[in-house]
Amino acid sequence: MKKIYWLASLMLTLLFAGPSTAQENGQDVFTPIGKYLQAGDYDKLSAWFADNLELDMLGAVNNCTRNQAKLIMKNFFTNYTPKKFTIIHKSGKAPMKYAVGSLNAGGERFRVILYVKTNGDKSYIEQLKVERD
Repeated sequence: MKKIYWLASLMLTLLFAGPSTAQENGQDVFTPIGKYLQAGDYDKLSAWFADNLELDMLGAVNNCTRNQAKLIMKNFFTNYTPKKFTIIHKSGKAPMKYAVGSLNAGGERFRVILYVKTNGDKSYIEQLKVERD
């Protein structure tokens, strides 16, 4: 009887705990970032941006704030509607990781390079580079 009560309690806890983010549960940080790149969701992607980051969009390098980078990404996704994003390579370990991905958008293929820094339990995109493949 105690096992049934314990199991029911566990199931209710999991049911009402709500979703957790990759940053909270230690999952690969590139999974949600890749999802937002594929969806063209510049708003959710920008939540991963550091307060100041380096953004290299097709050769135009900018050191910008999170809000400036968000607008640049919005413009990019407006001009190049994303269809598919795939991580090709990942490396590094905390506090600095990077990934290389392939983005099919607007009928073109782009190489996306991400540098992510971990500070405590949070991870931030420090550098994002998009170049034609």
